[in-house]
Amino acid sequence: MRSGGSDGRLTIQVLSDLHLETEDFTPTPAPGADLLVLAGDVDSSWQGLSRFAGWPVPVLFVPGNHEFDRRDVDEALAGLRERAAQLGLTVLERETAFVTAPDGRVIRFLGTTRWCDFDLFGEAQRPKAMRAASYFVNVMRSTRHGQPFDPAAVRAEALLCRDWLAAELARTPSADEPWDATVVITHFGPSLRSADPRYGRQPGTASFCNADDDLMPGVDLWLHGHLHCRHDYLVPHERGVTRVVSNARGHGHKNESAGYDGRCCVRV
Repeated sequence: MRSGGSDGRLTIQVLSDLHLETEDFTPTPAPGADLLVLAGDVDSSWQGLSRFAGWPVPVLFVPGNHEFDRRDVDEALAGLRERAAQLGLTVLERETAFVTAPDGRVIRFLGTTRWCDFDLFGEAQRPKAMRAASYFVNVMRSTRHGQPFDPAAVRAEALLCRDWLAAELARTPSADEPWDATVVITHFGPSLRSADPRYGRQPGTASFCNADDDLMPGVDLWLHGHLHCRHDYLVPHERGVTRVVSNARGHGHKNESAGYDGRCCVRV
């Protein structure tokens, strides 16, 4: 991953999976950054979000699954929006933001948590993946309308996220709404290529990644978190290439944060 620099492109500092509810980490602005992207799991208690108040550049925040821990997911999203507004942060959940780069280009940001739909290994493997997800949802202990936010509810929400994202990516720039490049921000990984190498191709990996490779045409940069490892890879397709980047920190007691660069930037 590249450091920030001034060449006319938009320089984006990327952070995720800081887990400030337990981790001792102090985020600091990256020199030369034009924008900060928080790709989820910043702090399950929400208290750590206050560290980004007064940040010197705009902050886009896509919630991670742990921002919903032990809460009703709909009430949590409303509460996150209110909390973020108080701090001067912009929450994106199935929403679009436009940012002008130093060279005048308009960059479109599409943000959604993009919960896992458990189809990473195909429809036939979905039941096994959903059974493996019991650990994931039991850690969250979230609800919706008084009912557990179980694998079936997670999948239903994930499909809404995917439908929104696919519809937005099918749109083209217009005179009323022009853009020159597209950045997608999700919490969950968009490809099996983002799997944590410690665990690889096992049913539980479908709780961390989606098979969204087919959505990448038209996406210049895809930022995500969730997996406690770093990624920076290219996905070629019929419309060019999509760069996929994750700068997830993870947990110190598991040695996941070793060598973490909290000032890492990418440019688009």
